[in-house]
Parts: sequence; structure tokens; C-alpha cells
Amino acid sequence: QVQLVESGGGLVQAGESLRLSCAASRRTFSAYAMGWFRQVPGKEREFVAAITRSGDSTTYADPAKGRFTICRDNAKNTVYLQMNSLKPEDTAVYYCAAATWVLATNPNLYDYWGQGTQVTVSS
Repeated sequence: QVQLVESGGGLVQAGESLRLSCAASRRTFSAYAMGWFRQVPGKEREFVAAITRSGDSTTYADPAKGRFTICRDNAKNTVYLQMNSLKPEDTAVYYCAAATWVLATNPNLYDYWGQGTQVTVSS
């Protein structure tokens, strides 16, 4: 069992930045690929970014490319999502997730989920 706790969400204006963090409970954190997803009410959960277990490779959804960066610190059991140039359409609840598969973009392939953190971007 892996427990994930997100933090760093909040209310910002368009163009500003936020860094989300996701802390994992297990020392075997490095055994999991990690992903970030987001969801708005009435819509399906949407893939944002993912990173391999070692952190040597990443993948992003098109809306995140060039603005968001995912990285991880296995010594701290933490994955981050740096979000720059935020737009109102980035408003959502952001979730981190852990998978035993590498660079999964399908949420159904993730085994563990955090509770989410709200990001609101005002125009």
C-alpha cells in the first residue's frame, strides 16, 4: 500500500506559477512510476504528466508541454509538478498517482492515488 499526499495548490492569477508536491509513504517510492492528473466537475480525469521510476524520462499531455515540468526526488519520496504560465483552463483538482507501469498515461493503469489538491487560476 502506498499513501500519497498532494500539497501546493491554491488560487493564483493567470500567468503565475505554482509547484505541486506529492509525498509518498513508502520507502519503495522509487519502484513506482508517477503521474499527475487533473479533473474538473463533470469531466473525466485527464492526464497531465508522468515520470519513470528513476526520473530519466518524462511525458506530457499537449496542454502541459512547455509550461509544466514533472520531476521527482527519490531520496525524499516526493514527486513535483512545476506549473508556469498558468491559464484559467488549468483550473482543476490535481491528483498524483503511482503505477507499476512505466510512463502510463491511462489512469486505469495507476494503482494508488492521492486525495487531490485544488488549483484555481483567475483571469
